[in-house]
Amino acid sequence: MGLVGSRLSAEADGGQQQHQQQQRNAATTTATATATAAAVAVTPFASGGGGVKGCQAPYLQTGGPNLSATGSQHTRSGSVRAAPRQPMPDTQELERRFTKVLASMDLPPDKAKLLKQYDNEKKWDIICDQERVQAKDPPSHYLGKLRTYLDPKASRSHRKRKMVGESTSTQVLRDLEISLRTNHIEWVREFLDEENQGLDALIDYLSFRLLMMRHEQRLLESRANSEERIQSTTGTSETAQLNNGCLRPPLHELKDSPGVKRRSRHVARLNMGEAKDDIHVCILCMRAIMNNKYGFNMVIQHREAINCIALSLMHKSLRTKALVLELLAAICLVKGGHEIILSAFDNFKEVCSERRRFTTLMEYFTQYDSFHIEFMVACMQFVNIVVHSVDDMNFRVHLQYEFTKLGLDEYLEKLRHTESEDLQVQISAYLDNVFDVAALMEDSETKTAALEKVAELEDELGHAHDRMAELERESLAKLAELETELGAMKVEYADALETRRLVEEELAALKRQKQDSARRQSVLENKIMELETLTGTLTKGASVANMRNGSASTSPVSDGPTQSMVNSGSPLPEVPAPMPAPPPPPPPPCPPPMPMDPLASGDYKPPPPAPIPPPPAGMMQAPDGAMTIKRKVQTKYKLPTLNWIALKPNQVRGTIFNELDDDRLHSYIDFTDFEERFKIGIGTHLANGTNEIDGLQSFPSKRFKKPENVSLLEHTRLRNIAISRRKMEMPVEKVITAVNALDLKILSLENVELLQRMVPTEQETKAYREYIIEKKNVNLLTEEDKFLLQLGKVERISTKLSIMNYIGNFFDNVHLIAPQIHAVISASSSVKCSKKLRAVLEIILAFGNYLNSSKRGPAYGFKLQSLDTLLDTKSTDKRMCLLHYIVATIRLKFPELVNFESELMYIDKAATVSLENITTDVHELEKGMDLVRKEFELRGKEKHNTVLRDFLNNSEEKLRRLRSDARAAGDAFRECVEFFGESPRQADANTFFSLLVRFARAFKAADLENEQRRRLELAAAEALSTSEEVIKRNKLNQKKQQSPKFCCNSNKSLLHRHLNELELKT
Repeated sequence: MGLVGSRLSAEADGGQQQHQQQQRNAATTTATATATAAAVAVTPFASGGGGVKGCQAPYLQTGGPNLSATGSQHTRSGSVRAAPRQPMPDTQELERRFTKVLASMDLPPDKAKLLKQYDNEKKWDIICDQERVQAKDPPSHYLGKLRTYLDPKASRSHRKRKMVGESTSTQVLRDLEISLRTNHIEWVREFLDEENQGLDALIDYLSFRLLMMRHEQRLLESRANSEERIQSTTGTSETAQLNNGCLRPPLHELKDSPGVKRRSRHVARLNMGEAKDDIHVCILCMRAIMNNKYGFNMVIQHREAINCIALSLMHKSLRTKALVLELLAAICLVKGGHEIILSAFDNFKEVCSERRRFTTLMEYFTQYDSFHIEFMVACMQFVNIVVHSVDDMNFRVHLQYEFTKLGLDEYLEKLRHTESEDLQVQISAYLDNVFDVAALMEDSETKTAALEKVAELEDELGHAHDRMAELERESLAKLAELETELGAMKVEYADALETRRLVEEELAALKRQKQDSARRQSVLENKIMELETLTGTLTKGASVANMRNGSASTSPVSDGPTQSMVNSGSPLPEVPAPMPAPPPPPPPPCPPPMPMDPLASGDYKPPPPAPIPPPPAGMMQAPDGAMTIKRKVQTKYKLPTLNWIALKPNQVRGTIFNELDDDRLHSYIDFTDFEERFKIGIGTHLANGTNEIDGLQSFPSKRFKKPENVSLLEHTRLRNIAISRRKMEMPVEKVITAVNALDLKILSLENVELLQRMVPTEQETKAYREYIIEKKNVNLLTEEDKFLLQLGKVERISTKLSIMNYIGNFFDNVHLIAPQIHAVISASSSVKCSKKLRAVLEIILAFGNYLNSSKRGPAYGFKLQSLDTLLDTKSTDKRMCLLHYIVATIRLKFPELVNFESELMYIDKAATVSLENITTDVHELEKGMDLVRKEFELRGKEKHNTVLRDFLNNSEEKLRRLRSDARAAGDAFRECVEFFGESPRQADANTFFSLLVRFARAFKAADLENEQRRRLELAAAEALSTSEEVIKRNKLNQKKQQSPKFCCNSNKSLLHRHLNELELKT
């Protein structure tokens, strides 16, 4: 930069300093780790770049020790304001030249932004001033003097001493620092280029002066140590001897050494300044070089330069130390700078013989002679950046421990209440970002315990979910059962209401008849009185004779049968009219009561029957292996035919029916009542002739809008592809990547199924290939065609999608198929081993043979589908079917068989299973597993092969067990079906077990209906008994109220006959 640039930079420093203060204040509230928090108090940076990424070159403040401002040899070509001002060009030219001037000044971005906000007048002044400024001396002028100072032979050369002149080395370095800071950026680049190699010369001179300074410091330390040893000796009389003895400091020896003498003479002859002053100005020159990105990159790439800067910390001036720490902190913030700084301090440790790294720095920080706030802030800022700009937590803890061992933590406790705000900011930033290892360990242990607890809770939650699912399934099953029972109870309740209504109507009719009987009785009494009055008017003899003849001829006929009917309790025939009529015929004798009526409504309860004796060995099979011929049953009435499917004798061998003997049940079951109830009479069968027609309407689909672009797809195919793509909402590149990687995390199972329907066919692939061969524009195709075109380029896409679909559905299919297989195995075993089912089938065989043996001959067994026909065979009054009677018989004779369905476990679940579908599903799973194995072998050691390897490791054993269980289920079902005389090829699990489920439900429903019918009949019998008692009581009351004055036999006979007629009507 020129003088004008330096001045403008100083003008912009006001806003920059305010920004610095805001950054420092912000650090008190943001305790962030890494370099951001640590660099809160670091000076701002100018725009960086070059070879260092993500960092900016530091904009470093000027300053230095109090050096005497001797006359500078660095002059300029006249005053800036002296020359006349040129006319201002147009705006475009002005902006171009101003941009060029800013580029040459290499200002920080914030300061360049401030200058760009100036008006055109000020911009033109800057351009004119900058163009007038020219550097008088080239970089070689200063580099020649520096190399002369470094030349050991220069002190003996008169020409080189004359070239150096009267100026001291400190003044030369000062002029060089001003030129580096104020000249154009091209001057700085020329100083650093390959020809001049200014950075190497400056580093060499700095290293030389550091060596001289260390010699001087060792001389001073040796003198101080000698004086301390002298003062520590006892007695003043020995002081002189000690001064001349061995305890005298060997200062003269150090001064008289050849190397020191030569350097001293060299320095004196070349008029070189003090080493400490030269070192300080060299550091300022280094800062000026680092103030632009080109110089900054060269410095951090020069490892010896960083080492020399770090060794400059041995300078006695605290301002110099602060400046060095600022430079090191700026380097530490760039990428790779942290390692460079640590390497520099490792070199510092080796050179200065430190026991620990950073020992000298911490001694300067904690054991100062005078409190220097700038040094304290710079030192604390450097520690912040070194420790907290590391991403690795372990390395940060290591660096933190280094400073802790050097006593930093204890010293910071003393400085916590310092009055310096800047120092307090840096201390707070360090303490806020310190890693407490003990707390971290405690947090880690707490986290581990928490994770274990979470895992335990997740396991408990999983068990709870499983239990809840099981309870839900049980509750659903129970709910279904309760709903069935509720439906049956509703039907029963409706029937009970209907029965109640009928009983109430009957009672109302009986009350009306009773009232009519009372009125008729009153009328009859009046007629009797009239007759008695009439008889008094007749001739006594004739009347008595006629009346006696009438009594003799009437009374035996009317009293006898009527009284016998009333007393016997038999049903009385109705009298067609209340007038005298011929006497009714005597009632037939009551039939004898049935010894065993399973549907009787009385309270009679037979004693519990004995269990069915087992059939004797060899009863059903002859010694030669042939079936015993069964006898035909002769029935009293013609009975309906049971349309079952009977088994032939040769079909019974090896089945359950080979063990059944229905003939022996004739001694336990009385079929007389059965014949009475099921004899064929005149009746009509009701049939439901209604047919339902399912009228489905087909609605035409909406027409798909014809795409504007070209499409090689059929219209419906194009519409389906468009719909599927909208559902996926995923770019084709991502889809192809997921398909090749078999990644079900990116591509969901639903999208895989969509893609399987979208894979182009051979015709579509051929069409796309011809389209590309003809070099037609692919961009004219629709998005759907482009999508299919990209899919068609994927190798074996159909196979990969099938594998993804198989992997995604495998465990769900296994969890779906396994319970079905277990249900078939359990149901087959329970049905085959059920003893109660055998007894029930034996009873059904006995009833079927009783119905059919006279027409079709006895059957030795029947197909289980014949159980459905038990509901079709109705009784004579059509009020009950054959199953009702069989159930009633079982409840009366064999009550232990009523709950036979309790032995048939899992048949309801097995009734929903198709064993053929299970076999097909298992076979498909095996085919899919073979496909996965082939793909795994084909891919070899690809990185995506881990998906297939993990799947094979987790699924092959499950598939093997599933295949074994499916084979066991097929064997168990085949044995069960053959045991019941069915063909395994014609019967599937759902068909076979559905028959048993329907039969068990029909059996239970019939039992409930029988119980309901019994209750209704019992209630009707109680109502009839109550009505008969009322009639008898009324009859007795009427007899008591008859007058004794009527003694005429004819009148009594007439009265009794009318009463009997009334009672019969009632």
